[in-house]
Amino acid sequence: MSEYKNYIVCIASEHKGNDFLEECQEAGWHATLVTKNKLLNEPWNWTSLNNVKTVDDNAKPEDYVRAVTNIAGGQPVHRIVGLYEFDQSTAAMAREHLQIEGMSSSQVLRFRDKLTMRNIAESHGINCPEFIGAFNSNAINQYLDNVTPPWIVKPRHEVSAFGIRKCETKDEVWDVLTNLDNRNTWRDHPSQYLVEHFIVGDVYHVDSIVDNGKVLASGISKYGIPPFAVTHGGGVFTTSTVPYKSKERKELEEINEKLLKAFHYQKGVTHAEFLHSKADGKFYLLEVACRVGGAYIANVHDYANGFNLWREWAKLEIATAEKPYKLPKLRKEFAGVILSLATTDEPDTSAYDDKEIVYRVKKKKHVGLIVCSKKYERVQELLDSYAERITHDFLEIAPAREHYDD
Repeated sequence: MSEYKNYIVCIASEHKGNDFLEECQEAGWHATLVTKNKLLNEPWNWTSLNNVKTVDDNAKPEDYVRAVTNIAGGQPVHRIVGLYEFDQSTAAMAREHLQIEGMSSSQVLRFRDKLTMRNIAESHGINCPEFIGAFNSNAINQYLDNVTPPWIVKPRHEVSAFGIRKCETKDEVWDVLTNLDNRNTWRDHPSQYLVEHFIVGDVYHVDSIVDNGKVLASGISKYGIPPFAVTHGGGVFTTSTVPYKSKERKELEEINEKLLKAFHYQKGVTHAEFLHSKADGKFYLLEVACRVGGAYIANVHDYANGFNLWREWAKLEIATAEKPYKLPKLRKEFAGVILSLATTDEPDTSAYDDKEIVYRVKKKKHVGLIVCSKKYERVQELLDSYAERITHDFLEIAPAREHYDD
């Protein structure tokens, strides 16, 4: 007879979620990982896993669902979670197929399809850049005649600013849409894109813990160079904690709560991005996802605010009536991360020796540092200094990717 009473299956098409897996194991749950063959060489937290099942490297969502179904044929399955952005929909398909509690495919779609999320947000009074789905030629032309350029043509289902094109003229927009159509693939069909007004401004992100439809805690940070500019122009990525008594933080907390209420989000973690327009001073929704933010954002909030979003997500997923979720003790410090591609496989950052450095990224061809201080100004000073030094010492600029799996 198994010593385990509760079983969770985690789908991961990318190497993510070690802290999630460890939290499940520490809580006494039996954890099974479903991942690609090529990811078996990644540094998974093997001691937190009871079982591993693999799929082909080119596996489609239904292949993952089949794998999970086969697992359910030999053991109980009480939870199914997708650890990566593209695994969210797959996990929902598996839950529906096996009739297991959790978000449905239609609920996940609100967070995966940027056109759907804009329509929902706008209908609830949340500002979005003026947009249109790329469906009807006449409607697109009318939009372009009425909305001031520049515009961006944006994939509805991609991540990390992949596949976005900035256009200054109508001809450029139509060139992009025509080229997409000529590829003759459903993935690149123009209807899989939207056209949106390009707004100049700073980009913020709000990373939340939600239970019973209520936002219990949020980490709020501001990107240095906006992610779109880093992805398409190169440079050093940074993000850092927003001052706790700032007007921006208060406004973002209110908008974020309104947004998640509009989406009827009940339980889990979210990563929402908002653009603060330099033209009118308003915040505009860029996107919201029901998962942990990438680029070591979870680590930043851990050091600044006292919660690890991966671990809190796991706690929420495995909470029961007998053992309900309990928020950890929070704190208010300041932290930031700086991250870049590197020219060497294992960049040496030993010359960066300030006492505020609390974490060094150990990833091939990457250089990254997390700093933490009780003072906002000190974090900004360090990130500004490191940005110059890393640009000189390590920076590698890679061509912008069109798809996450390119």
